[in-house]
Amino acid sequence: MSLSTSGPAPGPRGLVVAAAVADFVLILVFAAIGRDAHARDGIITGVFLTAWPFLAGAAAGWLATRAWRAPMSLRRAGTGAWLGSLIGGMLLRALTGQTVVVPFVVVALLSLGVLLMGYRALYRIIRRRRS
Repeated sequence: MSLSTSGPAPGPRGLVVAAAVADFVLILVFAAIGRDAHARDGIITGVFLTAWPFLAGAAAGWLATRAWRAPMSLRRAGTGAWLGSLIGGMLLRALTGQTVVVPFVVVALLSLGVLLMGYRALYRIIRRRRS
């Protein structure tokens, strides 16, 4: 059995870690803003309870798209993290009896899209201007 070398090589390790941490933190920010908007208790534990389905979905999105190969790619990593967190998050929320209503899905779609795609778009703009 041989390992295939087709496809792009994995990005620099630091960039992979930075993108994964950024996705993690931004999903926590999304959860914290949502909890604050609804005046919910449990600042730390509450945020993690709200965020875990979206974090798990983002991780699934990273795996499905092999985001580590191009962690700042809008198409691969950005879309994987965004749609993974949204779809996976909503499915896990539904399976665990948490609220999943159309207005929340729309807010999550837009918010997670801006957060998870936005910093990658800014990164690309800055890189282009520097080169």
